[in-house]
Amino acid sequence: MNTADLEICYLSANEAIKKFKNKSISPVELLQEIIKRIESINPEINAFNQLYFEKALKEAKKSEDKYFSDALTLPLDGLPTAIKDEVSIDGQINTMGSQMFKNNLSRHTDIDVERIVNSGAIIHARSTCPEFSLTSFTHSILNGVSKNPWNLNFSPGGSSGGSGASLAAGMTTIATGSDIGGSIRIPASACGIVGYKPPYGRNPIAHPFNLDHYCVVGPMARTVSDCALMQNVMCGPHPNDITTISPKKTLSLDYENIKGWKIAYSLDLGFFEVDETVEKNTLEAVEKFKTLGASVNEIKLNWKKEEVDSTCYSHYAGGAFFRTLAEVPEDERQEMTEYAQMYAKLSDLHFKAIAEDKKIYSDELGAYLGYTSRDCANVAGEMYLEISPILEEYDILVCPTNCLPSVKADMDLKKDKVIINNKVQEGPDVSWCMSYPFNILGRLPVLAVPSGFSNLGVPTGIQLVSKAFCDEKVFQGGYNFEKLDPWLNSKEKWPLIG
Repeated sequence: MNTADLEICYLSANEAIKKFKNKSISPVELLQEIIKRIESINPEINAFNQLYFEKALKEAKKSEDKYFSDALTLPLDGLPTAIKDEVSIDGQINTMGSQMFKNNLSRHTDIDVERIVNSGAIIHARSTCPEFSLTSFTHSILNGVSKNPWNLNFSPGGSSGGSGASLAAGMTTIATGSDIGGSIRIPASACGIVGYKPPYGRNPIAHPFNLDHYCVVGPMARTVSDCALMQNVMCGPHPNDITTISPKKTLSLDYENIKGWKIAYSLDLGFFEVDETVEKNTLEAVEKFKTLGASVNEIKLNWKKEEVDSTCYSHYAGGAFFRTLAEVPEDERQEMTEYAQMYAKLSDLHFKAIAEDKKIYSDELGAYLGYTSRDCANVAGEMYLEISPILEEYDILVCPTNCLPSVKADMDLKKDKVIINNKVQEGPDVSWCMSYPFNILGRLPVLAVPSGFSNLGVPTGIQLVSKAFCDEKVFQGGYNFEKLDPWLNSKEKWPLIG
């Protein structure tokens, strides 16, 4: 087996486009090296479950011809792109990580990725996700266990875990993700890459999830500028999504300095137990912002775990996210991964609680079910009233993305416990993630960037949050932070796998 040229595999999207234009490398050459990398290490990390090399090479040749003839090119022309296996692309299988849909051949392309498909991107692979994108880790009966390329004992996070792992491992140039509770940001942190949760309404999504204000689709990449490049393709109003907002917001690919900025930070958002290494790396990140000329102040939030978690899970259980599972007949649920069966039952429990006008505590979730739409709206409103003045006073808020670097790759929600600082956490699926409060407050833009490494070798990350629809603020902050110590830009900074 030929060894891949990792200098080529780890090219950023913007660097690759420059090289395409000056003809120092071609789209075919880039894809060929990435294919070698995939063939070498995907059997170990299991980031891709479908490969489309033959078609991708033909598409790359078309892009190559355009660059060689100096013809007009599209924004992502020639870039190898991994698409999360939860959306439909005409002519491809869309399994959603479930063996129930292992032969689900799509006859249309969802608006989630329509613009990516039509922008010249070379779709060479579909990235793994847990069944129905349900969990903060990535494994399923259909796909097996996806692993973190920095340490194979740990998860790349979820639910966009395959996208995160493939970027960290040099198996794609850019990738897509979705985020209803942190599914872009969790793997971005665990894999040491960049992920963006845009404000709800910024990027189009197919129904019914476009009507869920927790749910967004967004870009994942190795640099902030690459995320911006992708986001500019994905965003903007769409005639088939009533929730998309006008006008289209185009982000810059480079930014002025942030001298004079005011930055707030919180280590726990009021209630999370945070691993010492994560806390240390967050504080070091805050100090780096000071060197950029920003002033930094710690702020306190009084958000309550019971209220936030119960709001989040009641929203999931009462909406399309879990309710779709509950509608699967009992005799067919045995085909689902154990955690999917669990969430189907919890949706039933939620509606039982609503019908009986009471709240029922779930040990599996570490939260109450039975919060009504009004209950959830009240909690979200109170959360926003507390954070809104902070976001008005400060340019961005910085906090950890995950409380732990990661969890074990084959995480079992029934058997395994999440332990942070020697304390067992309630609700093992989300208790190690600090992302989902910003899905409750879905109009806030959040950029996840790396903050360092743990002693496990697994990366850690921070979230940059700004006020509603101020996308450019988090990108400007992230761009300047990245310049201090660029990530994954040299062989000393790549995972040792392969």
